[in-house]
Amino acid sequence: MTVEVVAAIAAVVLALVGLVGIVFPVLPGSILVGGGALVWAIWGASSWGWVAFGVAVVLLLIGGLSSWLLTGRSLQQRQVPKWPITVGLLLGVVGMFLLPGLGLPIGFVVGLLVAEWYRVRDLRQAAVTSWETVKALGLGILIELGCAMLATAVLAVSVATGW
Repeated sequence: MTVEVVAAIAAVVLALVGLVGIVFPVLPGSILVGGGALVWAIWGASSWGWVAFGVAVVLLLIGGLSSWLLTGRSLQQRQVPKWPITVGLLLGVVGMFLLPGLGLPIGFVVGLLVAEWYRVRDLRQAAVTSWETVKALGLGILIELGCAMLATAVLAVSVATGW
């Protein structure tokens, strides 16, 4: 196998694993997609590799910053502190090992709800704020995923035209 073939395979695998990492935030998704584009830019056979990398980085920055800013603003408006989200993430990681596949989202939602219930001392209000938090985080994930998918498409075009 040539260096270009290995670079193409590595770039595509990194980008696809990165997309999964955005949906299941255990892996640094956008960083992996950007890493795949960087691998292709350095070792790929395409003269457009660096252009694809630049476009991918811009898209990933737009997605990451938009997600972070919109989610943060939404949670700030609802006066949800960060520690219930942290509790949800920790229980999501535990759930991931106890129930592979669905444990991460189930553990996150249960952990968030329990932490919010502890914080506000009212189950109904905790359910409302937890649901709003899940919606805000979900919107952020969708924005970041959409931009990462566009970056992956740019990378795929660069790889496909590199031969």
